[in-house]
Amino acid sequence: MEEKNVKVISSELLSDNWGILRKVKYDFKLQDGSWQQQEREVYNRGNGAVILLYNKEKGTVILTRQLRIPTWFNGNADGMMIEACAGLLDENDPEECIKRETQEETGYRITEVKKIMEVYMSPGSVTEIIYFFTGAYSADMKISDGGGVESEHENIEVLEMPFTQAIEMIKNGEIKDAKTIMLLQYAQINDLV
Repeated sequence: MEEKNVKVISSELLSDNWGILRKVKYDFKLQDGSWQQQEREVYNRGNGAVILLYNKEKGTVILTRQLRIPTWFNGNADGMMIEACAGLLDENDPEECIKRETQEETGYRITEVKKIMEVYMSPGSVTEIIYFFTGAYSADMKISDGGGVESEHENIEVLEMPFTQAIEMIKNGEIKDAKTIMLLQYAQINDLV
């Protein structure tokens, strides 16, 4: 039986608002067998899912634009971010979640998605795993304008653009969202669009 390399000494709740923020003190077993005491803040906001909607025939992708207030606090002049459609899992499995989020945010009802990876986006402080998906879309899948859920105070602009333009937007700094960049690069490497 493998010995544990982490022993939690204490876990203090700092905030239980939108997510759970804890101050954790723990012992960590080093490679030489000795133990070192460390302390970190750990933020648990749940897991999420993200999808790149693409249309190979048209050479287009669907992205969204919305306010991300933390970016405003760190130099993003208007706080607006261009991103792939994404959302928190809540109690749903990742595939159910991303299908629901796609319909709510973009207005497209998709039935087939492909899971491509699972990623810890900020493992030094956040527990979240994001499940990455791709999905083909077509005009006949459009059932509403999208824009998000009003009760969740979402105000999402839906953007359909040429894939080549999205790649250029990474290069010129218009797209700075890591999950979106990863999906666009995945699409480029795998010749999806």
